[in-house]
Amino acid sequence: MSAEQRRPLALTCGDPSGIGPDIALAAWAARAHYALPPFYVLGDAEQLAVRARSLGLSIRFKPSDPASAAGDFETALPVVPLHNRLTDRPGAPSSANAAGIIEAIERGVADTLSGAAGAIVTGPIAKKPLYDAGFAFPGHTEFLAHLAQKATGMPARPVMMLAGPELRAVPVTIHIPLAAVPARLTTALIVETGQITAGDLARRFAIASPRLAVAGLNPHAGEDGAIGREDIDVVRPAVDALRAEGIDARGPLPADTLFHAEARHSYDAALCMYHDQALIPAKALAFDKTVNVTLGLPFVRTSPDHGTAFAIAGTGAARADSLVAALHLAARLATTEAGHKAA
Repeated sequence: MSAEQRRPLALTCGDPSGIGPDIALAAWAARAHYALPPFYVLGDAEQLAVRARSLGLSIRFKPSDPASAAGDFETALPVVPLHNRLTDRPGAPSSANAAGIIEAIERGVADTLSGAAGAIVTGPIAKKPLYDAGFAFPGHTEFLAHLAQKATGMPARPVMMLAGPELRAVPVTIHIPLAAVPARLTTALIVETGQITAGDLARRFAIASPRLAVAGLNPHAGEDGAIGREDIDVVRPAVDALRAEGIDARGPLPADTLFHAEARHSYDAALCMYHDQALIPAKALAFDKTVNVTLGLPFVRTSPDHGTAFAIAGTGAARADSLVAALHLAARLATTEAGHKAA
C-alpha cells in the first residue's frame, strides 16, 4: 500500500437524525465486500453505538485519530470524537445537534488540508436545524468554500459535479428558481465553470484533454434564436471563449439529445445550464451509484447524491450504495491528485 493509500478518508455523517449514520455503519460492516478504502468517522461513538444497536449491527468502535485510523479500520470502526455531543433521534432533526454537525465538517476540512486525511466525504445535512442554530451559510458547499478560503487565504469557487459510471454532469446554476436562471446565467459564469471543470478533470480524474459538451438553455438550443436568444448571446460566446483557451468545448447543444449512450461517449462532462437539466439524467442513469463531487476546492470532497431521508432513518431501509461510491471516488481522486502534484 502506497503512502497516499494509507491516508484515511475523513467521513462526516451529516445530520445524525437522518440516514448518514445508517449508511456509514452499513458501509463499514460490509467493508470487505465493498473493498472499501480506510476511513474514520468524525462523530459521537455513543450516538453511533445506539444507532448500530437499533439497526441490529454488531460493530466494534475504537476511539482513534487520523494517524491511527488506517491501522484500526479492519478490526474496528475508527471514530475521532467530537467536542460537541450528538443525540440519536432518528427522523427528528434538532438544532441541538448543529454544533456537532458543523464541528465535524470543520475538522474534516482541517484534516484534509493538513494532509492527515486524503479527502473528506460528507454525509447529508438538513439546512433548517442549522439555520435555527444561527448557521450563516446557504448550504454545505458554501461553508466548505468559506473554510477553504479561511485556511488558505485564497478565494474558492466551488462547482457541483454529479459523477456516475455513465455520466458526469455539471450544473452552471444550481439552487435557484427556474424563472431566475436566464438572468443569473452569464457568459462569464459559464466560462468560469468550464475552466474549473476542465482543470479538475485533468488534475483529479486523470483526463489529459477533457472534452466538455455544453448544453443549450432553451429547447433545441434555441433554434438559431427562434426559441430565445440566450443560446446565441450568452452560451455560444462562452463556448468560443473556452475553445480560445484551448479547452475542447462544444455547444450549445440541444439537451434533449445530449444524454443518450452514443452522445455520452463523445464527451467527458456535460455543462448544463440549470439544476434539473444536470441532475435528472445523472440520477436517472445511476441513482444509487452517482456521487456529488465538489470541484474548485483545494481538497477533494465527495458526498452521496441523496439527502437525509429522515422518514427512513434508523429503520434499516437506507442503502449505502451512493456512500460506497463516494468513498471509492474520493480515494481515487485523492490518489490521482497526489500523483499529479508529484509529477
